[in-house]
Amino acid sequence: MEAKAPVKIITHDRLCVEKAVDPCGVVIFGASGDLTQRKLLPALFNLYRSKLLPKGFYVIGFARSSWEDARFREEALAALKKVQPKATEYQDFLSHLYYQAGDYHGQASLKALAERLRQLDEKHQSGGNVIFYLATPPSLYCDLVRGLRAAGLVRPPLDSKSWTRAIIEKPFGHNLESARALSKEVHQALDETQIYLIDHYLGKETVQNILFLRFANAIFEPLWNRRYIDHIQITVAEKLGVEHRAGYYEQAGVLRDVFQNHMFQLLSLVAMEPPVRFDASYYRDEKVKVLKSIRPLPPKRIQEFACRGQYGEGEIEGVKVPAYRAEEGILPTSRIETFAALKLYIDNWRWQGVPFYLRSGKRLKSHKTEIAVQFKSVPHSMFETLGIDQFPPNVLSLRIQPDEGISLNFEGKHPGPKFCMATIRLEFAYRDIFNEVAPESYERLLLDCMQGDQTLFVREDMVNLSWSLLGNLLDFWNKDSELEVYPAGSWGPLCSNRLIEKDNRSWRNG
Repeated sequence: MEAKAPVKIITHDRLCVEKAVDPCGVVIFGASGDLTQRKLLPALFNLYRSKLLPKGFYVIGFARSSWEDARFREEALAALKKVQPKATEYQDFLSHLYYQAGDYHGQASLKALAERLRQLDEKHQSGGNVIFYLATPPSLYCDLVRGLRAAGLVRPPLDSKSWTRAIIEKPFGHNLESARALSKEVHQALDETQIYLIDHYLGKETVQNILFLRFANAIFEPLWNRRYIDHIQITVAEKLGVEHRAGYYEQAGVLRDVFQNHMFQLLSLVAMEPPVRFDASYYRDEKVKVLKSIRPLPPKRIQEFACRGQYGEGEIEGVKVPAYRAEEGILPTSRIETFAALKLYIDNWRWQGVPFYLRSGKRLKSHKTEIAVQFKSVPHSMFETLGIDQFPPNVLSLRIQPDEGISLNFEGKHPGPKFCMATIRLEFAYRDIFNEVAPESYERLLLDCMQGDQTLFVREDMVNLSWSLLGNLLDFWNKDSELEVYPAGSWGPLCSNRLIEKDNRSWRNG
């Protein structure tokens, strides 16, 4: 068998530019937590190994746990070895790590942190530049921001030659009212240019590649509209159950946990108009315009556009798993949704009449995040033995996880009889083509914050719009609305199939 011809890649080196980073310190609130160990420290370590961090940098972990520098470094080393077992730069990186135990509510603790920052700034010559990363439970955000302000740790950007910035994890609020209240508190301490609301999906390579796919290729953008696209599906599917997040999930559910942020961010990227230039302000303006154009769900007809479910017991890869209500920490009468599906319309010139089908759930058959753009079917068959219903539609698939890449299905002639048609799949996978693993999303986003680039972060008005769009649905589901139980290991409740099949379409479950 002949070897496949290698794919030729032309890299425009002059365009592969990474902006230099100012010396700075990073303070991680919630440093003993899961996010810090699994994502933040490995991301910083990878940036360090890639020589993308400045010489004058340091990291302070802040939490209630009564650790010292040595214990924090031990915990960090264990976390790093799980991710990069063959790395050799551990000790060099760990020498930049420090720990400060304290109370999130206590002014004495934050004043002690301010003194520690002064000492480390002098030691590492970081110019007084600091990033505060709020990786705590959301209930602490207001107190932390208020405390940072009172301790003089954050200041307006014009008051000093140095800068301070804050990265705030999702969820930003629980509904529109709480999001506005939190925003008001944050803006009393920080200017808009200092606020970085993070959604890690926006740092994923395939998500960023949506912009290049659409706006750097003349073959796609002319087709990216209602004339050629039949519908778009966005799926965020997980095999995992609620795991260790029972306390949070019982207050949130999948609508707050995934749709309000990840789903609406992906939708806005797929549907946005081209910005004047790739600048944070112009780029985020276009994303906001998409959300402003989404048709509100009609209060009296919500069931025509939305469905929800909760996983029951079942099997995942041959292993029996319990129902959601049997999970540790979950109420046996819980009515929190672990699956949701929506049908949305964007009322503007480009997308009028094109449905966007969104679904996400836990304990589903497969783990994947995918955007599928399905083009309209051919209008007529010129082949006398092939009926119009025998021509599968072309589908452009953007795989965000687990294997990041892009594929395109199209029809061609199979060798043999005169009328022998086959579906051909063009496939692009980051791992195979570039022979490297795509960087973790937190690496990109942490680096962007250090560079002062807010492009891939969420703006306050987009947060408020997303909550307002879900308001009617949240109110409806808070009442005694239908909650369908689906078996773990399936593709969700039957109501999601009815949602799309009544339009003579079907979910892509492959």
